[in-house]
Amino acid sequence: MTSKIFRAILTTAAVVLLSSFLVFFFVTYGYLDSSRQKRLADDLYLAAAGTQESGKDYLLGVGEAELRLTWIDSQGKVLYDSWEDAEKLDNHASREEVQEALATGSGSSVRYSDTRMEKTIYQAVRLADGTVLRISVSSMTTLSLAVDMVLPVMWLVLLAILLSAVFARRMARRIVKPLNELNLEYPLDNQIYEEITPLLHRVGEQHRQISRQMANLKQKTEELEQITRNMKEGLVLLDKDSVVLSINPAAKTLFGVDESCVGRDFLTVDRKQELRKAVDTVYSKGRSEVHAQRNGREYLFELSRIESQGKIMGAVILALDVTEQTQAQQNRREFSANVSHELKTPLQSIIGSAELLESGLVKPEDQPRFLGHIRQEATRLMNLVQDIIRLSQLDEGVELPKEPVQIGPVAQEIFQSLTPVAEKKQVTLKLTGAGFTMLGVRRLLYEILYNLTENAIKYNKPGGSVEVFLGMEAGSKVMRVKDTGIGIPAEHQARIFERFYRVDKSHSKQSGGTGLGLSIVKHAVASHKGTITLESQEEQGTTVTVKFP
Repeated sequence: MTSKIFRAILTTAAVVLLSSFLVFFFVTYGYLDSSRQKRLADDLYLAAAGTQESGKDYLLGVGEAELRLTWIDSQGKVLYDSWEDAEKLDNHASREEVQEALATGSGSSVRYSDTRMEKTIYQAVRLADGTVLRISVSSMTTLSLAVDMVLPVMWLVLLAILLSAVFARRMARRIVKPLNELNLEYPLDNQIYEEITPLLHRVGEQHRQISRQMANLKQKTEELEQITRNMKEGLVLLDKDSVVLSINPAAKTLFGVDESCVGRDFLTVDRKQELRKAVDTVYSKGRSEVHAQRNGREYLFELSRIESQGKIMGAVILALDVTEQTQAQQNRREFSANVSHELKTPLQSIIGSAELLESGLVKPEDQPRFLGHIRQEATRLMNLVQDIIRLSQLDEGVELPKEPVQIGPVAQEIFQSLTPVAEKKQVTLKLTGAGFTMLGVRRLLYEILYNLTENAIKYNKPGGSVEVFLGMEAGSKVMRVKDTGIGIPAEHQARIFERFYRVDKSHSKQSGGTGLGLSIVKHAVASHKGTITLESQEEQGTTVTVKFP
């Protein structure tokens, strides 16, 4: 059946193709020939007009072209020819188109060349001075055109055969079309050959089983993607050849890569030697970890080997940002060391004075001085303990109850408390600005302004001044404490808010400071989502500005 269909389609295609070719050939050829003669007449008209106006100069300006122009006098002598030397051409008086043009004003003729299988079309027109201008062009004959079209026709025949084969194949496919259109989602709903019904029952059962497995797999995959996508930790899955299988957004940011790294060796993701060694180690030992810095932060990379049925399948890399933990451990170590030192100093002084008093080595008239020293050191010790407790509370980040606080009255209360200290130091206190009210913790706001003002007094010069400004600037609530004191050297300004950091330890000890005041200020400002800036020059004073949103 397929061969019969093939022969019928091929015969029909051949007949239609041949008929179409013949009709197209003769109609197209006639149309093109007619168009060429019409265009030739138009070109002759334009050339005649130019020749009558400019004579031979016009013809020389035209030069060589596809069309041949010949200018002939009334006796048949060639005056000009665009293709040949006019002197070498014979007399054209016998040419059919020239005779017709001399007689009627215009003439035309067609001459064929059997050797070249082409024809030349001539058209001539008589000019006003009695001369004749002729134009001619060569074109293919029907025979030469047919010869040139043999190859395209052969291609068309080949195409017709190929199309016939395609159509025959389609007819065969119609037989199996119902099988190809089976709805495997619902196999038993198909109305098709009875012989395949048992097969459809088995397909339906397998389909239900696969659907259940795919649903479970999809659910687990989505859960895993949701978990890894929202993880703050970086997660990278590798196969047994260290090729990246999966990487979550946090890891992409950490290593500075995009999704294109999937399917590539992990070496293209991170080339650092310590992590590369950890990857090599995990395949041999099952687990490894390494601390490394990336993008200015400290990370702990934990690597675990993945096994299945005793075979190594790959590895998982978990990147944990431990910057805060590392800094916190360092701060705790430094804080513990500083606290021990700061507590030890006044305690040693107290114990030493007490031992001298207990041993009776102190004269009665000197005992009040030693007792005063004990009281002074005990007070310093108590202040230090209170500052440590307050700073520890701020470190814990406990959210304290807030209330509307009027800063003006708070500043006046601080001024009343610090006025005796300022008078003793011969420092003038000045409060400026309209003040403001903000939502905050009154005790912490008091600590901020008190510590800044107290420091401005302590580190001032006799006859100096402290100006406290409270007001609004550019939409922010501003506390600004400006003094005319000794200032802070530039190399110390970046560390001035660190715990127990002192620019001049001897001066600080004389002033009774604990070294925690500015650190408390920094934490209290941060708890109110504010910012603190410091500007200072030695011997010219210091300005501390606190801004709250």
